[in-house]
Amino acid sequence: MKREDLSDLAAFVAVAEECSFTRGAARLGLSQATLSQTVSNLERRLGIRLLARTTRSVRTTEAGQRLLDTLRPAFASIDEQVQALAALSDTPSGTIRLTSIRYPAMALVLPALPDFLKAYPGVKLEISVDDAFTDIVAGGFDAGIRFGHQVEKDMVAVPIGPDARAAVVATPSYFERHPKPDSPRDLHLHDCINFRLASAGNIFRWQFWENGRPLEVKVDGALTVNDGDTLEAAVIAGIGLAYIFEDQVADHLTSGRLIRCLEAWCPPLPGYHLYYPTRRQKTPALTALIDTLRLRR
Repeated sequence: MKREDLSDLAAFVAVAEECSFTRGAARLGLSQATLSQTVSNLERRLGIRLLARTTRSVRTTEAGQRLLDTLRPAFASIDEQVQALAALSDTPSGTIRLTSIRYPAMALVLPALPDFLKAYPGVKLEISVDDAFTDIVAGGFDAGIRFGHQVEKDMVAVPIGPDARAAVVATPSYFERHPKPDSPRDLHLHDCINFRLASAGNIFRWQFWENGRPLEVKVDGALTVNDGDTLEAAVIAGIGLAYIFEDQVADHLTSGRLIRCLEAWCPPLPGYHLYYPTRRQKTPALTALIDTLRLRR
């Protein structure tokens, strides 16, 4: 195999996994034009179309999917061997690819980075913010951050934040017009702000607990958003009820700008955890990041 074949195959894998030339280019540190030309050259040499392109999407063809299924474990094995070699060094170095939802990335990771990067100048960190539960192995990530109860059992999970709690909130003026719901089943009588999961595309169902068992409720309202900051702004504007995490609106609850309801139906849940595959050896860089972010109780 020629050297360019290996790099071109790696380029194809990045585009196929990201379903996007833009995200694939960002992942590889290339321009979109260069990446597109690289994949086109590979397709020309192989004499077969690997990706079906439209103005809005990129997906693998049948041949492309077969090639991707073959290449994924091979590249994963190479990556593990490279990480194993890097682990022989006691000095943390290299790039850590991390997937996280927005709030912990902003509230837990970013505040810790100035001191972390100063202490370990050989380490680079790439953070991908995504509300979908990403397969970190298939996506080529070293670790992810999600709520503790969402992490698969075959992962090593380290707590990096305190227990989290959801809050159903609205403005005082909203509750002047609408009586507070006594239970989640009363929510059909209210204007609720829906949240569309940006990656998965579906509407989030509000999650509660009843007698120790989970209860999911589909709500309705005039507004749907797909961003946490927009959700916060919408509820502050008095548009309706919002289901949001307590930490995000703690200042508004303290000041009285927002009032919560259904508090008894929203018990604390395991907080944010950083997780990584059990079968993948930790690099010194990832070990250092975990030690920096680990929750000290």
